[in-house]
Amino acid sequence: MTDTLISSANREVRIGFNRPFVIIGERINPTGRKILAEEMSRGDYSRVVSDALAQVAAGAHMLDVNAGIPLADEPAILAEAIKIVQSVTDVPLSIDSSIVAALESGLSVYQGKALVNSVTGEEERLEIVLPLVAKYGAAVVAISNDETGISEDPDVRFAVAKKIVERAADYGIPREDVVVDPLVMPIGAINSAGKQVMHIVRRLREELKVNTTCGASNVSFGLPNRNGVNSAFLTMAISAGMTSAITSPLHAEVMQAVLGADIMMGNDPDCRNWIRKYREPAAEGEGRGGRTRRRRSV
Repeated sequence: MTDTLISSANREVRIGFNRPFVIIGERINPTGRKILAEEMSRGDYSRVVSDALAQVAAGAHMLDVNAGIPLADEPAILAEAIKIVQSVTDVPLSIDSSIVAALESGLSVYQGKALVNSVTGEEERLEIVLPLVAKYGAAVVAISNDETGISEDPDVRFAVAKKIVERAADYGIPREDVVVDPLVMPIGAINSAGKQVMHIVRRLREELKVNTTCGASNVSFGLPNRNGVNSAFLTMAISAGMTSAITSPLHAEVMQAVLGADIMMGNDPDCRNWIRKYREPAAEGEGRGGRTRRRRSV
């Protein structure tokens, strides 16, 4: 069994086979969120705080933190966002940037063992990001594309993932600290996108024995009722062996799909997580032992 341990200063999350699916909250990301981008650029992190707290309250086990704002000082903003998020919640974080200086800035202030999002199979990227991951003792998301782009052949994407896992080992990063993103493409544009991902995930689990993640909402891009598509995708991905996803926990149907899939896969013993989430509160006058009896007058 492969377990990927991610931690904050005082909480651990384990991503692993035969464990409950790990939800990584996606909301702290200014991409496509103009107001959030403007606020973060001028040092206002109030929305970052509210997004962090709302996602944790909704069931996120981890949070992804991104500060990709054009023409802004991304290393400084990302580091500040991480410090602020860690001051209001103790869930572990995924440090998300395509800029290496921003990744290092975030890692330098992070308390715990972070998940670095991400490295690709491009040689230049491997040679820069993997030493950084090793230096800080982090785990890393390995995205299965390289200099040739994103292949529609799932076996090619598997080969890229295998290459990253092997190169990570050269830097002393064990396979349990590599979480592979098989790349979920919009199914409205590529009708076989779902089948591609399921094929790769099964191979990653059975052959490479690595954990997996994805940007789950990519699958529904451009479609109506996106949460319905996302929910169906996550249920099937969990069945195929996927162990985590970057998505929004604020959509009830998505969380319900994940918790239900955990039950069906045997990853929620005695249905405890499901019952904790959905059990109706006891009616007034009832206790844990059942309905309260009235005292009979003599």
